[in-house]
Amino acid sequence: METAWIIALAVAAYLLGACPFSVWIGKLALGKDIRQYGDGNPGSTNVIKAGSTFWGIVAMVADIVKGIPFILVARGIFGFSQVILYLIAFCAVLGHAYSPFLGFRGGKALAVFGGTVIAIPLWDMLISFTVLLFIGFLFIRNDSWTVIFSAAGSITYLMVTRANVYEIIFIICISLIFVIKHYRSLRAKPSNPARLWIWLRSRKRTT
Repeated sequence: METAWIIALAVAAYLLGACPFSVWIGKLALGKDIRQYGDGNPGSTNVIKAGSTFWGIVAMVADIVKGIPFILVARGIFGFSQVILYLIAFCAVLGHAYSPFLGFRGGKALAVFGGTVIAIPLWDMLISFTVLLFIGFLFIRNDSWTVIFSAAGSITYLMVTRANVYEIIFIICISLIFVIKHYRSLRAKPSNPARLWIWLRSRKRTT
């Protein structure tokens, strides 16, 4: 019976993760197909590029939240082990990246990953990943390389601070999804100069 519940929760997490809220919000609120904007990704960033910061934020929150419910059920109601929580979290991320509602295409899964980390919870990893994203944003102009830098940094952080094999495997699997989803952009080297240098140079010109 326990195995049946685990499978049911994993499938449910996959299907909820697969719900393309950004695409649906774009159609219902803006009357637009957001995949025709920006990089063509069915994610919240392209809702903003389609013309609405407000609905873009709503879509981002929806993508984060959909990674949470079934992990909470598995943890709070069934008391499943951390390993099972990682499995369910991975299914949620996989659903977003390869959605059956979009012909098994999907988004880059960063937001839903954040939701799963909140639900498990792995606060220190969430903080480290966010800090590394910010640092990468300042010094790496290619956003895809920024994501991979953050993922690699998080794996290094886990290896240094604790030897939880299942946690490391979980992040490595998530990182592989990131690499696959960002592959086209990763073929280009990080651009120079860094965003921080551009900002400092613009400040110098205005003073």
